[in-house]
Amino acid sequence: MAGTRRGRAVVVAAAAGFTLVAQGTPAHPQAGPAPAAPPVLQPAASTGADALPSTAGLQAALGQLTQDKALGTLTYAIADGSTGKLLLGSGEGTPATPASTTKLATSVAALSLLPADTRITTKVVQGATPADIVLVGGGDPTLTGLPQDQIRIGGLPVDSETAPASLIDLAKQTATALKAAGTGTVHLSYDTSLYTGAAAHKNNDGTNIGPMSALMSDEGRNNPADDVEGPVRVPDPAAQAAGRFADLLGAQGVKVDGKPKEGPAPAGAAALGRVQSPTLPRLVERLLTHSDNTLAEAVGRQVALAAHQPASYEGAGAAVSQTVGQLGIPLPGVSLNDASGLNPHNAIPPLVLADLLALAAAPDHPQLRPVLTGLPIAGLTGTLDKRFTAAQGSADGAGVVRAKTGTLSGVNTLAGTVVDADGRLLVFALMTKGGTGDTRAAVDRIVAKLVSCGCH
Repeated sequence: MAGTRRGRAVVVAAAAGFTLVAQGTPAHPQAGPAPAAPPVLQPAASTGADALPSTAGLQAALGQLTQDKALGTLTYAIADGSTGKLLLGSGEGTPATPASTTKLATSVAALSLLPADTRITTKVVQGATPADIVLVGGGDPTLTGLPQDQIRIGGLPVDSETAPASLIDLAKQTATALKAAGTGTVHLSYDTSLYTGAAAHKNNDGTNIGPMSALMSDEGRNNPADDVEGPVRVPDPAAQAAGRFADLLGAQGVKVDGKPKEGPAPAGAAALGRVQSPTLPRLVERLLTHSDNTLAEAVGRQVALAAHQPASYEGAGAAVSQTVGQLGIPLPGVSLNDASGLNPHNAIPPLVLADLLALAAAPDHPQLRPVLTGLPIAGLTGTLDKRFTAAQGSADGAGVVRAKTGTLSGVNTLAGTVVDADGRLLVFALMTKGGTGDTRAAVDRIVAKLVSCGCH
């Protein structure tokens, strides 16, 4: 069915050139209107009513494709990115398991609630005595113990904007401060008190996600340099990070006496050193492009803290839902139990996913542009790098479709943007349940058809 949604003018834009400032604690909602974001995608043709795909045209073009038995049960929504108007749908208002398309809601909530210059801080503070120091986790799982030239994200090196905070730099700062005070041997504690609730996700498998902690380095990977999908995770990421930091202090000439122990930092303790993550837009782009569950859960906890919810899986889900609702997205049928989408009990209707994408393209929400720029590009980047191929019958979508994938047992979802044959930006969400091994290819063929179709 088709219907009218919120009116919007199409502008797809990259994240603005933000001024970056240090943030020592979770940020509060941004005051005042966000600056306008420059467009990076302009329609190739008029976006007037004459170029708008019709419901009948879409039905004629997609009818056979949406009936593919490989899809199992398919619910979907296709909407105009310019106006948010629903053009075609089936079960579009019916809640379905979103899997990793949950990350769209998490990203929209984070970018709308937190300032664009938000960075997550990891610091070392003075303990109870001059010989006591505390490593305080701020919730940054991308903190790394690797030299920058060894860091890879999705196989690519990092630059000045995407380089994670460095434990090596933190050790240098801390050692410099300690030596200046005449301290050469210390007892090291580490503070993980920012997070609450269970460390392990209910669907923890030790690869796609491991235990969450406010203090982690290299996302708790057993091998920090293991830049692969589903790396082995350690059971105690905070202890791993503290141990690595102790080694790095030793390399700077400061001896750590004994094994690091978990314990809270004294209130108001003086900082001996601090390092900060990339800005929130860069974190959002990373978690979307690579479907990074650990980073999504960490960003969800930052939303929870800003929304005065517990920094836990459930608290993040509640805070994301609350924030999205405040943006005018309809919440009936939405149920979130985490921020990554690993929980199979999450539920989002296809139309809500389409609404989130249309909102990210709206000119009055330029702060949401990283949701669009972070989407994987068909056939090129992230979780879409091997999809939309000639062998699958969907090559028309390569380089044109940008979309977030979602996969759980028996569930395949895809939600994103596409420019049709008339240069019209469309947003879509396709959600399947019980499909066969060819489900992804069947989904991709539907979206690829939109590229070659004006569908009037």
